Amino acid sequence: MAQPATPVTPALKDDLDIVIPTIRNLDFLEMWRPFFQPYHLIIVQDGDPTKTIRVPEGFDYELYNRNDVNRILGPKASCISFKDSACRCFGFLVSKKKYIFTIDDDCFVAKDPSGKEINALAQHIQNLLTPSTPFFFNTLYDPFREGADFVRGYPFSLREGAPTAISHGLWLNIPDYDAPTQLVKPLERNTRYVDAVMTIPKGTLFPMCGMNLGFDRELIGPAMYFGLMGDGQPIGRYDDMWAGWCAKVICDHMSLGVKTGLPYIWHSKASNPFVNLKKEYKGIYWQEEIIPFFQSVAFPKECITVQQCYIELSNQVKEKLGHVDPYFQKLADSMVTWIEAWEELNPPTKAAPAAQSNGVKKDAPAPKPK
Repeated sequence: MAQPATPVTPALKDDLDIVIPTIRNLDFLEMWRPFFQPYHLIIVQDGDPTKTIRVPEGFDYELYNRNDVNRILGPKASCISFKDSACRCFGFLVSKKKYIFTIDDDCFVAKDPSGKEINALAQHIQNLLTPSTPFFFNTLYDPFREGADFVRGYPFSLREGAPTAISHGLWLNIPDYDAPTQLVKPLERNTRYVDAVMTIPKGTLFPMCGMNLGFDRELIGPAMYFGLMGDGQPIGRYDDMWAGWCAKVICDHMSLGVKTGLPYIWHSKASNPFVNLKKEYKGIYWQEEIIPFFQSVAFPKECITVQQCYIELSNQVKEKLGHVDPYFQKLADSMVTWIEAWEELNPPTKAAPAAQSNGVKKDAPAPKPK
């Protein structure tokens, strides 16, 4: 007689939060139910705090709106963007889990070329739990994937790799284009499924997209600040880019790895390119100075934690980008405020290298009740 199958506990069930920024009912979760239901959700409601957001039955979640952000952070709430998906970083702040997966509410389950639904969360977990190879490029890409290894000529002294801090996923259907590219390629869709994960080499920047992203909160969490965007700011749609540039230079300094490639999600909706252009146009000019700035960032050897690196980075932003626009002076100040808020909600036990836990677990601030 067949015995009932032993239930399988999902990987990192008690060690990972899913953070979702939203302004609408979260009906999209129904598609993700087989993959997300075992995990805890942190929902950050943007926009009107009096609006009721419906969450499907059966999910374990906390929901925070702007009133909650103001109540929990007080004056420091000024560092959290309003009317922009950058508000998601508030969820990173109040989480007490080791890992974060964040996704946008217009992202659905994709299928691989065989037609099988992709468990994006499981792939992010695999990426984060296996080492990266930032110091020497492996031409078979991720050597820790099944069926791959280090190729001939790869130094044995580097084969242990480095801890993976960030797992950056991609998208089928609507590509993550800027407004000018959207305008000249309005019908373009990404149908290419590339079955690969690779480490972004040390010293190389990349455009990080926040809609399908996992990271180790204990390794790099304090650097995952999505900046000042949206309401009252001169720029938008650069929140994830800013966080990615900051996090990457700190990962390089701390000898941590960043992976990109799998998993894919299905990006269902193209945003309005004319609205996007109004948000992006200053950033399109500014990034021609921002990128050389980040390419030249260097940290003193005294910076041994992510928080110390981030404060140093804020000083360099103020000094070297302040001439571009007064916005960067304000942004640098908010970077400091962010770290102050991080340490207030995640008090360090002692000065420890960022590759170890920088915080202790405690009860989360009271969210809006379910």
